[in-house]
This record gives sequence, structure tokens and C-alpha cells, in this order.
Amino acid sequence: MFDIGVNLTNRQFAQDRHDVVSRAKLAGVNGMLITGTSLKESVAASQLSSEYPDYCWSTAGVHPHDASSWNDDCEQQIYQLVKLPQVVAVGECGLDFNRNFSTPADQEKAFSAQLAMAAELNMPLFLHCRDAHHRFIELLKPWLSKVPAAVVHCFTDNRQALEAYLALGLYVGITGWVCDERRGLELRELVPLIAADRLLLETDAPYLLPRDLTPKPTSRRNEPAYMAHILEQVAKLRNEDPHQLGEITQQNAYRLLGLV
Repeated sequence: MFDIGVNLTNRQFAQDRHDVVSRAKLAGVNGMLITGTSLKESVAASQLSSEYPDYCWSTAGVHPHDASSWNDDCEQQIYQLVKLPQVVAVGECGLDFNRNFSTPADQEKAFSAQLAMAAELNMPLFLHCRDAHHRFIELLKPWLSKVPAAVVHCFTDNRQALEAYLALGLYVGITGWVCDERRGLELRELVPLIAADRLLLETDAPYLLPRDLTPKPTSRRNEPAYMAHILEQVAKLRNEDPHQLGEITQQNAYRLLGLV
């Protein structure tokens, strides 16, 4: 198993990050990608991933929520981070018109700049899209031939969006959202439609604790050690062997991130 989305720099892990990584290893997680969502978090993610060589890697980028912070200085610092050996993707970047913590104009500016950066450096993209599918596709599509690969992480959209992403050759990241018997019903129906060579798995820890996990941790905090539970649920939905699916999705992660 490979967890392609872990917010390990989050303050919820401040007291036990090393233990979290150790538990992930014991649970059969063979690698993880630490997500950078702002300049500050991207610096922290790169530093943290360097502490676990050949096990943790990181992304560097600015999430649409933080797009208002994008300026020339931020861009130059992200550019330098992405050149570090442990930083293997540009992002988390994209559009989020659900909350608009940054204006749509600021989001599009930051997203477009990061698309250009990934193309210049031949880096894969770690993407975020919420309630912005059509504009997201418009901005992304011209760059896809110029980057080696891209993943829409934490996919929770509808069938139309999924089919569009797959048609563009994108990888699709699935989280414990599929374990929610209320909100995850549509996603459960879509998971079998994802080609095996396009599927990736992630916890998005500390968020999205699988709702059907028992016993539930008292902290309500998600962590990479619960990847096996997500894998089991996804394999069941696809009527596939979880061990084989774990190997396939791990190889997909290595291919996406250029680790093979």
C-alpha cells in the first residue's frame, strides 16, 4: 500500500509524528506522500519527508484556499522547493469554488502559475477540485501533454467528472469517503468504474476518518495506519483481492511520482 495524501505537518500530529509513521509501517503502508498546501506547509512537508528517505516524499504548492498568498516571492520559493529530491510533485493546487476562501480570480492565477511550473520542471501534478469542474478542466487540459502525470486527489465528484478525468488520462485518488454509508453512496457506485491502472488510495489524514472504522479512535483523527481499512472497502466494492489491489495501487503511485 502507498498513501498518496497525508497532511503529516498538521498540528494534530504535533505530538506523535514519529509514532504515526511507525504505525503506518507496521500496518503495511510501504510509502506515503506528505502534502504541501501553502508555502509554509510545503517547507515543513519537504523537511519532514527528508527525515524518512525512501519512505516519505512530499509535494510543494499552494492550495486554492491559500491562493491569495500567491505572489512572486511565494512562486520563487515553491520553485526552489520542487527541485529538492524528496519533493516529487507540484501541488496541492487547483480550484475550490465551494467556499472561496480565496477569490476565484486568485485561485485561477495561482493554479495557472503552478501548472506552468510543473510543465517547465517536468513534474507531476497533485490536484484539488471542488465545485469547479468545468473551469478546472479548461485551465488544466492545455498543460496535460506537458507534464508526466497528474492525480485528482480526494475525488468525491459525480460520474460526469470521473469520466472526464479518466478520458484525460488522470489518476484518481480515493479516500475513506467510500466508508461513509451516507455521504459516500455515489462514490461507492463510481469506484468500480476506475481502471485499475488509474486508481490511487489515500487517507487524507488527519481528515476523513473512515466512518465505519471500529473501534473508532477516541481522538477522531485519521492516520495512515488506517489505509488497510480503506483498501479493504475499495477492493470489496470492486470485487477484487485486496492484496493484489494494494500492490497495483502502490505501483500506480510509484509511476505517478516517478519513483520507479
